[in-house]
Amino acid sequence: MFYGLNKFVKNILPKRLFYRALLIVAAPVILLQLIITIVFFDSLWIKTNKGMTKALINEINTYIEIYNDDVYDKNEITDLFSVYQDLNIEFFEEENFEYKYDERWFSPMDRTLRRELKSKFGSQDYWFSTTNYKELIDLRIKNQNGYFKFLVPKDRVTSSSARIFALWITVPAIIVILISLMFLKNQTRPITNLAKVAEKFGRGEEIEEFKPSGAAEIRQAGYEFDRMRKRILRHLNQRSEMLSGISHDLRTPLTRMKLQIAFIKDKEISQKLSDDIIEMEKMLNEYLQFTSSSYLEKNEKFDLSNLVKETINKYDNKNISLNLSSNIFINGKKNLIKRCINNLIDNGIKYGEKVNVELIKSSNNLFIKIEDNGPGIDEKEYDNVFKPFYKIDKGRADSKSSVGLGLSIASDIIRSHGGNIKLEKSYMNGLCVKIFLPV
Repeated sequence: MFYGLNKFVKNILPKRLFYRALLIVAAPVILLQLIITIVFFDSLWIKTNKGMTKALINEINTYIEIYNDDVYDKNEITDLFSVYQDLNIEFFEEENFEYKYDERWFSPMDRTLRRELKSKFGSQDYWFSTTNYKELIDLRIKNQNGYFKFLVPKDRVTSSSARIFALWITVPAIIVILISLMFLKNQTRPITNLAKVAEKFGRGEEIEEFKPSGAAEIRQAGYEFDRMRKRILRHLNQRSEMLSGISHDLRTPLTRMKLQIAFIKDKEISQKLSDDIIEMEKMLNEYLQFTSSSYLEKNEKFDLSNLVKETINKYDNKNISLNLSSNIFINGKKNLIKRCINNLIDNGIKYGEKVNVELIKSSNNLFIKIEDNGPGIDEKEYDNVFKPFYKIDKGRADSKSSVGLGLSIASDIIRSHGGNIKLEKSYMNGLCVKIFLPV
């Protein structure tokens, strides 16, 4: 029960920090307003109006009692009450009193009038309207062979302080909430900026100098993130530079080995050694090309739809089918994305006859799906094929035509853009590569 209630409360509460903080500030203010308003209306305004209405009905009842007493002059009594009690009184001789008032139960003034008239005049016929005139109440009471018509100012039965009170309690609350909005915006902006910078860094985008701001805790989190970012970049650069240096330096001994092979008389041994050296050079060239392009290239905004279309058109292969949405823009390293798609299409053509490429956009992600009808990959090998220099011999083409870096490089490129890549079995019984990229 408590778990369900807790889940329900979490679902109805706002998800963003700004709105949660605003709720923390605004909810007590609104609640306090409601409590004060209810207390005011119940203990002061309604009771005051009730007393004023009761006094008015007593005056009207007094006037009717005196008017029906033959001792007093009726016109003189009417004039006195009109002058001193602010009552506009007329008497109409009419036997039929068929007036039915509209019961406006939502109006406190109508409810109070109805209650006091009923308590004072009982079952005697009466009728009133608070809407016929803007500032007057039209009140009619049957008397003998006719009825009295009283036009009473509304301020005789209601206090004008309610409007002033509503104004005083509403305007300051609105001002306080507006000021809170400005302060909360300033307090949540540094958190939002930190989240955006972290998201950009996760996608591999270049980040300009990040300056933390806001409260002490938020600044501390920002400083720690900036230090972590610089340590990670330094580690990645050192690793890339070290591996690039090693790969570059290995070219010299490989060149010497090529020259020495030329002096070997046994052609079979010479050919085998030459093939091994060529394969090693391929690995080095592949890795050097990847590290140089990933290190030098900057992020840019480009049309991914056109990039995929141009890449496939260069193959000039009718066995490659294409299904993509138009005008899909992404911010990233254009040449690296192109290389990733090339590697995957090359694998599809190498190991299968037909290749299908799809590009779909949702609200938050881009989906690229590349399928082939080749022999596929065993599910147990899905994780292994992303490892550098890992090659599968069973059910694939000649292992010497590949150095085992294609899928590894593709995975690094996608993950450096904050995306994900995974393998499945295609509907053509081959391999299906699914790529997810954040918009």
